[in-house]
Amino acid sequence: MKLLVATLVSLPLLGVAFAQANPRSASADAGTSTAASRGAAPSPRIARAGSQPSAKGPAENFTGAVRVDPLFAANAPARTSGASVTFEPGARTAWHTHPLGQTLVVTAGLGRVQFWGGAAEEIRPGDVVWIPPGQKHWHGASPTTAMTHLAIQEALDGKVVEWMEKVTDAQYGAQPGRENAP
Repeated sequence: MKLLVATLVSLPLLGVAFAQANPRSASADAGTSTAASRGAAPSPRIARAGSQPSAKGPAENFTGAVRVDPLFAANAPARTSGASVTFEPGARTAWHTHPLGQTLVVTAGLGRVQFWGGAAEEIRPGDVVWIPPGQKHWHGASPTTAMTHLAIQEALDGKVVEWMEKVTDAQYGAQPGRENAP
């Protein structure tokens, strides 16, 4: 199994998009802010809705059209980051794991999530999915309806995700709740 390791903060491109949109935050995230270098406490900040550029989910980690809208990057010493991720109908992640787990909060549409060895499950707005550290899984939209979720995860040594193989059409096409597990 070929492993692709993502080294960016949050989902792919989240760290890059956040840094490009907010250079002050990027330097603070790197621990090089002026206040931090003087020993002062970091300043609170507000990331305005729509102020961060959207990024396309890269084809090596996603099937179908996926848009990643960064919400917040980790600010040391914190290591939590988050993004709003929108999957068009049929779009999904590749199989992957998170070293410190991940929380998904479904905000719109109809989606699916599957944990390695289990059946795919349907997810809807208001559902909260906790993925334990190291749990191999995928998530995405249903075949006919787009889905948006908030993805919140922590970095371990700067790493938030380890990408693996793509989800096969057979794995994706299995009816939710029915066993078609790898």
